[in-house]
Amino acid sequence: MKIVLAPDKFKNSLTGLQFCDAVSKGLEAVLPNAEIITLPLADGGDGTIEVINYYLQGKEIQVIVNNPFFQPVQATYLFSEKSKTAFVVMAEASGVKLLRQEQFDCKNATTLGTGEMIVDAIEKGASKIILGIGGSATNDCGIGMATALGYRFLGKNNSEVNPIGENLSKIKFIDVSNVNPKLHEIDFQVACDVTNPLYGEHGAASVYAAQKGATKEDVKMLDKGLTDFSKIIEETFNVNPQSVKGAGAAGGMGIASKVFLKGELMPGIELIKKLAQFDKKIIGADWIITGEGKLDSQTLSGKTIQGILSSAKAQKIKVAAFCGAIDISEEEMFTMGINYLDAVIKRAESLEDAMQNGYGYVKQIAEEFAAKIK
Repeated sequence: MKIVLAPDKFKNSLTGLQFCDAVSKGLEAVLPNAEIITLPLADGGDGTIEVINYYLQGKEIQVIVNNPFFQPVQATYLFSEKSKTAFVVMAEASGVKLLRQEQFDCKNATTLGTGEMIVDAIEKGASKIILGIGGSATNDCGIGMATALGYRFLGKNNSEVNPIGENLSKIKFIDVSNVNPKLHEIDFQVACDVTNPLYGEHGAASVYAAQKGATKEDVKMLDKGLTDFSKIIEETFNVNPQSVKGAGAAGGMGIASKVFLKGELMPGIELIKKLAQFDKKIIGADWIITGEGKLDSQTLSGKTIQGILSSAKAQKIKVAAFCGAIDISEEEMFTMGINYLDAVIKRAESLEDAMQNGYGYVKQIAEEFAAKIK
């Protein structure tokens, strides 16, 4: 019997790898000859770095780069010497996590530091770079990142424009003559989980800039900047930014990844499934066991579990879900394509007990499941 373990994390209780360990032990106690394959997943949120490194087997690289306001900050990315692959998270250099709320001011913020991390990875010999673009403090349409890579953004009289969101309308021309020569030899895959266009009512500034410190006037100015700059992008790269799904992600980093990096945008879960060779490794499986802290109608539309269910359905593989707590009906469960469901909370004396002793309870659930399918 072939069983694939493909969990998300149990928030504040178990990591995906701890879940896999508990389930493996429970299954092996009852099914000692089962083939168990561990493929932890994540959707680009918390815990993604650990999951990606499970597949990359890279090491952490520390580098001093510019933070959103051109101050030095130490940022970390992953690099695998073996596969020449780097995993760069934009938020490490250009994220709101680096700032106090009262410092948020996206019109004056830059993605320069994200570009500097990419340059460092290129210098280390990366041939593939996975870029995560969530959690940004910026709305500069990626011109800071591009500046680090050798693009020059010129205004009136060919003067170079400081790469911040406030200056997007000043750009009249993009000089691509000094771009890092190694840049387009690299395969960029970009984890992008939003579908917002670049500008307009649903664009980067209108939807997200207020959360990053923009006033109503700032939002209008930034949206105009994105609109004006999109024309310059189209003239330079022959791409209509407004037609690119996710162009407005992370203050315009979606379109920046597409035109400046020639990157491929895809949902975080799909990118990790690709990295894990998920669809290939589950071939011939009898069951996929997934896990989630709480299973309710919201998590059923969540990215990780949807990613698993779509692959399982395509290959007609049964799915079991071991959860912390359940808040769905049996009918919803079957509609979604889940064949077996159990929860820690059914066994635990309290929520605190469930959180603290999740490992033991998950192991017990796995043993009972194994006995039923034996």
